[in-house]
Amino acid sequence: MKSSEAIRYLLVGGFNTAATYLIYLVLLNVLAYPAAYTVSYVAGIVIAYTLNTLFVFRSSHQWTKLGLFSLIYVGQYLLGLALLSFYVQVVGLSARVAPLLVLMITIPVAFVLNRWILKGPTKGSSGA
Repeated sequence: MKSSEAIRYLLVGGFNTAATYLIYLVLLNVLAYPAAYTVSYVAGIVIAYTLNTLFVFRSSHQWTKLGLFSLIYVGQYLLGLALLSFYVQVVGLSARVAPLLVLMITIPVAFVLNRWILKGPTKGSSGA
């Protein structure tokens, strides 16, 4: 992995996190937290795909890549929603703070999967 990709990924991720968190907070005024999380998450997929394709991994847009990219985020969404519910309902954290903990768990895995989808397996990788 190139360190420049990792740095760009973190910058894009920071921007995307701030944007989707802001969307989430605004939506909390009119929606329950699961619905606000869902809408902000979908917005985050669109932002992430666009910026990761153009800026981070500098690859071309392909509908197949978008589909695979979206599948990564469906899995991440389900995990994130389960963790969010756990943190809010079981641990008792604020619905405003819990998404930040969810991100700390899901971001590293997402980087590896995104890179694989958008750039393909790295040299020396078995591809499995």
